[in-house]
Amino acid sequence: MRLIRWLAPLALGLMTVVAAAPAQAVDAVSVRGDAPAIDLTGILEYQHSDTDRIQVSTAPGTDGIVRRIEVRGREAGQNWVVFALANNTDDQLDRLIVAPHYRIVSSGLLWPDLGLSRIATITPSTGDRPERQDSATADIFRVTLDPGAVITFVAELRTNKLPQLYLWEPEAYKDKVNSFTLYQGIVIGISGLLALVLTILFVVKGSIMFPAAAALAWAVLVYIGVDFGFWGKVLDMSQGAERVWRASGEAILAATLLVFLFAYLNLSRWHVRYSHITLGWLTFLGSLVGLALFDPAVASGIARISLVLIAFAGFALIVYLSTHGFDRAVLLIPTWFLLVVWVVAAGMTVAGSVTNDIVGPALLGGLVLIVMLIGFTVMQHAFAGGGATNGIVSDVERRALALTGSGDLIWDWDVSADKVFTSPETEALLGLKRGTLEGPAASWLEVLHPLDQDRFRAALDSVLDQRRGRLVQDFRLRTPDGHFMWFALKARPVVGSDGEVSRVVGTLTDVTEIKNAEERMLHDSVHDNLTGLPNRKLFIDRLNAVANFSKTVPTMRPTIMVIDLDRFKQVNDSVGIAVGDSILLTLARRLTRILKPQDTLARLAGDQFGLILMSEQDAAKITAFAETIRKTIRAPIAFNDREIFLTASIGLALSDPAVPLTDELIKDAELAMYHSKRIGGDRIDVYKPAMRARKTDRLTLESELRRAIERQEITILYQPIVRLEDRSIAGFEALARWDHPKLGRMSPSEFIAIAEEIGLIIDLGMFVMDQTARQLAIWQRAMRSREPIFASVNVSSRQLLRHDLLHDIRTVLSRSSVARGTLKLELTESLVMENPEHAAQMLHRIRELGTGLSLDDFGTGHSSLSYLQRFPFDTLKIDQSFVRTTSRGTRPVILKSIIAMAHDLGMDVVAEGVETDSDAVEMYQLGCEYAQGFAFGEPMDADAAMRMLTEERLEAAS
Repeated sequence: MRLIRWLAPLALGLMTVVAAAPAQAVDAVSVRGDAPAIDLTGILEYQHSDTDRIQVSTAPGTDGIVRRIEVRGREAGQNWVVFALANNTDDQLDRLIVAPHYRIVSSGLLWPDLGLSRIATITPSTGDRPERQDSATADIFRVTLDPGAVITFVAELRTNKLPQLYLWEPEAYKDKVNSFTLYQGIVIGISGLLALVLTILFVVKGSIMFPAAAALAWAVLVYIGVDFGFWGKVLDMSQGAERVWRASGEAILAATLLVFLFAYLNLSRWHVRYSHITLGWLTFLGSLVGLALFDPAVASGIARISLVLIAFAGFALIVYLSTHGFDRAVLLIPTWFLLVVWVVAAGMTVAGSVTNDIVGPALLGGLVLIVMLIGFTVMQHAFAGGGATNGIVSDVERRALALTGSGDLIWDWDVSADKVFTSPETEALLGLKRGTLEGPAASWLEVLHPLDQDRFRAALDSVLDQRRGRLVQDFRLRTPDGHFMWFALKARPVVGSDGEVSRVVGTLTDVTEIKNAEERMLHDSVHDNLTGLPNRKLFIDRLNAVANFSKTVPTMRPTIMVIDLDRFKQVNDSVGIAVGDSILLTLARRLTRILKPQDTLARLAGDQFGLILMSEQDAAKITAFAETIRKTIRAPIAFNDREIFLTASIGLALSDPAVPLTDELIKDAELAMYHSKRIGGDRIDVYKPAMRARKTDRLTLESELRRAIERQEITILYQPIVRLEDRSIAGFEALARWDHPKLGRMSPSEFIAIAEEIGLIIDLGMFVMDQTARQLAIWQRAMRSREPIFASVNVSSRQLLRHDLLHDIRTVLSRSSVARGTLKLELTESLVMENPEHAAQMLHRIRELGTGLSLDDFGTGHSSLSYLQRFPFDTLKIDQSFVRTTSRGTRPVILKSIIAMAHDLGMDVVAEGVETDSDAVEMYQLGCEYAQGFAFGEPMDADAAMRMLTEERLEAAS
């Protein structure tokens, strides 16, 4: 700081206007707010001074003036680089200037650059000196660029070469370092594990190839540890020592590779000359480690050349030996070929032909992969040669070994003595005392399940009678605590010299888990996973069983009820899906308690239940029972500190003795239920034939909805959103309507739920988004003289959960050139809280595509404020229940708190449901920017919206 205070007046005194030589001034690099990184390497201006001072011309400022400044070095350096940065944004930008100490890219083959600290200090033309950040692998300086500032930086170099200089956004650089750290940790972990395994293999197997392979693995571990900066974290290593380690690591790598090639190919067996060459080469490479202490660059250059020679000469030798019948050489060809490819790629990298930042770590990962392949080749030899024991084991012993290896239990019945023997593990599994299962075969009947006793007895008798065949049977054995375990018996009879069965020998296998899994699968296939009730398939099966039973007992006629909860989707949106599932489970238990054993309750769909009523036959009692069900559902359900009230629409279908029972009875009950729901819900209706003529059933509605988009029956209306400050139109909310050819215009509440259930919501949402974007582009082109219009589109949970949503948004934006952030996606509070972690990731990626995000119906869900801060919403829409003039009470306090919170989070606020001018005035006074409601216009088609915009523009012009 004392040096800065000393330099500041000196620099100000030396600055003069330079109008005559503009070419001497550096060009400023424009720094964008959305750019994570900028490569400054190509625009650096290198300068050399004879003293520790240098005078440079600054980049032209905003006033166009070029100034002259003098900078004094801190370390008496004479090498400098000059560059300039310009902040043309309206925000203050914090950036990191990063110069890595070492890059394998362009490091050179001879006298390579092994890395050093590059920058001693950086001096700006104006402002505070950049602050150096702690880093063992790079010189990092934090700079702050004020809005509109143009700053020239003079960097004092410690070397005459600067391999790379980047300007990073801090968070982006942190993410880059973290990603590389994870990759480096994985590579080092794999390399260390491989070195350890090969070392253990060397201890187990004494052949010379194993210590050679282990040494190579350890050499690779040391080398990548140096290159990744791992040893610098473990050991207190200076930068000079790191250069020595790097050069030594390359020399040791070349030496161990040569040793492995010599040991694996067993070259001493072929010609003594190979041994002399190898020994001399190893001595030379060993001397490089000593040379690295004095001149690391020279030692590294020689080691790199040696590595190239070893790779190519070794490959030629391997090919030569493989053509002369040496099997080991044949096995090594693929691995050594990959090594040659790796050496070529490394050569291109150090020569500068490949400059990507990823190539360095990728080369080290590839080196570990090559060593891993070498390890696999070595292990193939380590565990080969087991054929020496072939033929020693007899057939009986082989069968005994196979039985032991399989883990099965022995079951042996000596027929003549009538004594059963089984492995002690059988009794241990069952928790029985040793010897409990040994004795006569009849004693097994005491521990067998009652339903399995006859089958077991009959199977043994059959084997004895037929004197051949195979006994395969599953049965259950009882444990002391009363539960049963499943076993599978596989046995064959052994016939004696008299032609009679002398014994039955086989194996027992514990198959309890398999049987339990089969039972669970069978149960789950016909039962609902949430409530445990029968599903629709089992419900229909039981109805068919009742139909068969009613043929023998004509007076026994069932009543079918279909129970559908009213507005349960709103309950899910309000309290969340998890709580909604708990509510369904509670209702299922309530309804089960009022049923009798002969009745069947099933869950047919999400919030729809079915009932086969057999316990009541009288019409009056059936109606009374249905009323009991309705009251049971209406009873409040406690949830935390609130109570949830539900109602249901119940449809009844009474069976006719003159008409055969079929599953059409269920459809009749569903029609009655839909009739009840259409009238208003919370009622009971009995099916009448006239209902089928009046009501289009759900299947027909689903089929027609699938074709609605193709037939252009989906209409999009736009409701204005106005600025409360001047009552001008700021944007529109897109609302879908279905113009049904028979039922007329249907609101979203009548068909969106169906679209979600049948999977059509994806296509419908894409259609609405695309049409809205196209219309928005038309409005923006027509209204270029004003601030761009925005449009909001609602997104469902099915869409948000799909990763294809990003592709859909990108496609829509590419088709319609709308202003960035003007196409807004609206998501409800409960929707994003269903899976906040996934929602946060998706929303950030959606925001990066250039789409605005609006939080809809705020205040009706149960979001966490800690999560809300993580969601990148730019707009918050207050639910209309807080805005309407009824039940004011503490409403202004709540609204003011919501608006203040939204502004603190950097969001604009839209008030929904503004129906009067007084509401609009009040919302404006509370700080709300936008409003939407009937006070400013009902939903209208695109032409009407365009007319409204045109009229507003004409009024503004007049």
